Amino acid sequence: MKYQDYYQILGVSRAADKSEIKKAYRKLARKYHPDVNQDGGNEEKFKQVNEAYEVLKDDDKRQAYDRFGADWKHGQQFESAGAGVGGFRGAHAGDQFSGGDFSDFFESIFGGGYQQAQGSPFGQGQRQRPRPQRGADLLLKLDITLEEAYNGGSKTIQFAGSTDSSEMKKLKINIPKGVKTGQKIRLAKQGQASSGGGESGDLLLEMNVLAHRLFRLDQRDVILRLPVTPWEAALGGTLKVPTLAGSVELKIKPGMQSGQKMRLKGKGMPGTPPGDQIVEIMIHVPPVDGDKAQQFYRDMQARFAFNPRSF
Repeated sequence: MKYQDYYQILGVSRAADKSEIKKAYRKLARKYHPDVNQDGGNEEKFKQVNEAYEVLKDDDKRQAYDRFGADWKHGQQFESAGAGVGGFRGAHAGDQFSGGDFSDFFESIFGGGYQQAQGSPFGQGQRQRPRPQRGADLLLKLDITLEEAYNGGSKTIQFAGSTDSSEMKKLKINIPKGVKTGQKIRLAKQGQASSGGGESGDLLLEMNVLAHRLFRLDQRDVILRLPVTPWEAALGGTLKVPTLAGSVELKIKPGMQSGQKMRLKGKGMPGTPPGDQIVEIMIHVPPVDGDKAQQFYRDMQARFAFNPRSF
């Protein structure tokens, strides 16, 4: 059998390591494979590349080849020389190779749509039918209340299941506790159906937490502006304060001013760690809706020598 320089076939040096050999093999296999190369490839070259790689990737086979290859005149001599080194058999053109790395190579090219032919020389593959194209993903913005974002739980939504259809689809979803505006939830295979019988796409729900009449959000903190009377602010006391988990009692100190803030630890949005509720004091004065009220304020004016603009 004519001697073949496997190193020369793969275009690597005799000192090349396994990664260099594998890289060279992948490049040449892609170049010469008839099903991969648009110009038809070169089947004979492809066989030579496979044969060279099958030998050089295996330590025992490579050792035998390096030792006896230069004197290899006949295929049988090469077989017997390698028999004592790892049980190596001669690698002839036409022998069947196991092709342990061929499946990885073909997988990277065809994305799993390629199977090796059973019993075919050199692991040459046969293409399966192309996989049906997957349906498109759908992106929907979902408005939810602050209470729904806080508590989480199930919710039934209705949406168009296809961009070219008016047919509505109902779906029961689960909203995680503490979800934020802009956060997306992926629902597998609930998107647009495939026109070719493949898998449906996914449904992406982008959360939008609606504005609330009492609370506003700052990341995971919940902000509440709490109205208090002048005498409550001046004298202090215990007030009932709403939170997303229900009312709690808040003790305010005497002499509180508008804009001062108090913190209710852990009363914000769920998370790790949970947010807090920030209570901002807002002093509201009673309206002057009659002579008595007007006189009351005049008495206060006369009684207190107070100027808040003393700066």
